[in-house]
Amino acid sequence: MKQLARQFVATLVLGSALVSASAMAEQKIGVVDVQGVFQAMPQAAEISNNIQMEFKDQIEEVNQLQKDGQFYAERLQRDAATMSEDEKKDLQSKIQNVREQLAAKGQPLQQNIQRRSNEERNKLLGLIKQAIDSVAAKENYDLVLNSGAVAFAKDQHDLSEEVLAQVKKIN
Repeated sequence: MKQLARQFVATLVLGSALVSASAMAEQKIGVVDVQGVFQAMPQAAEISNNIQMEFKDQIEEVNQLQKDGQFYAERLQRDAATMSEDEKKDLQSKIQNVREQLAAKGQPLQQNIQRRSNEERNKLLGLIKQAIDSVAAKENYDLVLNSGAVAFAKDQHDLSEEVLAQVKKIN
């Protein structure tokens, strides 16, 4: 009786393994180069320009501070031998003041630019996700992977062009 039960269990395990292997073989799997789609999107180029325009005045102010600091430092280095102690102290004070202003304005500006870039990037990645979902549903894909996570995939499984076309339709 025990032996019959063991054979029955072994048959069930073997049968379920064969069924699951055939079920996996029937799955339709695709890959998408998300980074490539992102870079090919016309909106991606606009993001950089829009952010530069949004922070244009602040960027110009920081650039001017950098130029001023460089000018003062070069002047101090070049003319230090002929300057009085008061002139040197005054110039060093100006250099220190410019450094403090750069620290106060430069780092927050960089953080704000980074934050805005991430916000815009996430919006575009959301559009890409929406396009992937649409293409996968339309073509009955069971699984779509990022091509960066896949060691090899045949070109016929690459959905990047379809996703890019769908993203262009969405926006």
